[in-house]
Amino acid sequence: MHTALVILHVMACVTLIVIVLMQTGKGSDIGAVFGGSSQTLFGSTGAATFLTKLTTVVAVVFIVTSLALYVFAARVS
Repeated sequence: MHTALVILHVMACVTLIVIVLMQTGKGSDIGAVFGGSSQTLFGSTGAATFLTKLTTVVAVVFIVTSLALYVFAARVS
């Protein structure tokens, strides 16, 4: 059980890193560098994209596996 949890945790880590690197930043427009429209920086972002939803799911899996590994480590000590 512990080994499977560690494997799931490492897979969640790698997946989270890849998903975050695939997303574009909020200030990635060239207009943001030269003081473009403030609506693009501080306005509403609209509907959440697939990558944003996937990031949330993988982050929740990462947190749950982190807590479970902590509980397992506390029981051993």
